Amino acid sequence: MMMIKLWMVTCLQLAELFVSSVVHLIYGFYIFSTAVAGDVSQKLSDYLFKSNVGGETDQSQSNVEGLPPIVLVHGIFGFGKGRLGGLSYFGGAEKKDERVLVPDLGSLTSIYDRARELFYYLKGGRVDFGEEHSDACGHSRFGRDYGEGQYPEWNEDHPIHFVGHSAGAQVIRLLQQMLADKAFEGFEETNENWVLSVTSLSGAFNGTTRTYLDGMRTDDGISMKPICLLQICRIGVIMYDWLDISWLKNYYNFGFDHFNISWKRTGVRGLVDCLVGNSGPFATGDWILPDLTIQGSTSLNSNLQTFPSTYYFSYATKRTRRMMGMTVPSGVLGIHPMLFLRVFQMSQWRFPQDVSPPYKGYRDEEWQENDGAMNTISMTHPRLPVEHPSRFIRSDSECQTLQPGIWYYKIVEADHITFIVNRERAGVQFDLIYDSIFQRCRKHVFRKIPQTLPNQSPRCPSSPR
Repeated sequence: MMMIKLWMVTCLQLAELFVSSVVHLIYGFYIFSTAVAGDVSQKLSDYLFKSNVGGETDQSQSNVEGLPPIVLVHGIFGFGKGRLGGLSYFGGAEKKDERVLVPDLGSLTSIYDRARELFYYLKGGRVDFGEEHSDACGHSRFGRDYGEGQYPEWNEDHPIHFVGHSAGAQVIRLLQQMLADKAFEGFEETNENWVLSVTSLSGAFNGTTRTYLDGMRTDDGISMKPICLLQICRIGVIMYDWLDISWLKNYYNFGFDHFNISWKRTGVRGLVDCLVGNSGPFATGDWILPDLTIQGSTSLNSNLQTFPSTYYFSYATKRTRRMMGMTVPSGVLGIHPMLFLRVFQMSQWRFPQDVSPPYKGYRDEEWQENDGAMNTISMTHPRLPVEHPSRFIRSDSECQTLQPGIWYYKIVEADHITFIVNRERAGVQFDLIYDSIFQRCRKHVFRKIPQTLPNQSPRCPSSPR
């Protein structure tokens, strides 16, 4: 009887793995083919209908010189401007403001490596991952050279607004901590005030139970199960980087070039070492998924502060509702097909009883609301291992004065990819969210004189308990 039960469970797990793999593969192919089609169409249009747009650039540039940049930081499997042709990770939201930067960071690299890349992308120079970190993780100390950088004047007097989606929010937080700790060699003048504001959209602050569903082990939050979706992803990424097809990697890059796993450098033996887990990012744990487990996020958060002179705002998303005492998906049509199964699985998630919970006081019920990728409780503000100051708001009109050093957060009915890639899915809600973000950055966030939003009440309600 036990053997039959075990066999049935195994069959169900394999079926779920097959369905998840097919769905993710189809969606990945859809994104890639959409980008290629858009790129080909644009080139044909440029060739057939050449237009003279000269003269507008200088005028546009002169209008934005006094504006601090708004930097949009993508999440896992994301991409910046210049990748995937003309496709926009943020659904074209960057066109809503005159001075927006969309860096292309490693899509699967660790929070640490991405934070280092982001600094040099803005400030300029060759990426320095640090000697100690590079030695420990088995990759080159130096990465790509960003030349003069996108904002070389960046300093305390010329601070920046940051907006991060998903894991991008944690990248921003770690970057700010590195600035405060003066962690960049040759840049001893950095401090936390180089960051004017941080806005999180479905931010991965405290980890997600989805990592365990995809294959991370619940007992340590670092290693992977032998058979899981992440193992399939691992093999695909290793092969992609080892083959090192230049035009393909120029189009999309996972960001592991500093691990030097190309066939040109390592040969077949290097490929075998990566596949069996003796070398590479998956062997050392220097990739994104360990940072997104509850244990990994708690460890990362233990060294990250919320700074008193920076403004923080967070949009947490959810696609679940309570029905007859249970948490279930809030619909079918409103949830992306790639996420519907995960919304349901995360809403029913239970931490294994034979494994120690990820933190003292953990309760499964608090982690059931989700958006298909992140748990809603994780997205509101940093909570683990210590809860940071926060205020819950139902709309932007509930705060008369934005105070620095406090995470203002609101909960939005949406799944994890509603506000990226395909803006038509979000409809008018897309414009409402991004207009609010950019308006806050441009008109209502100042370091020394907090401004008042129009038609707003004098105080914000306390965070709900």
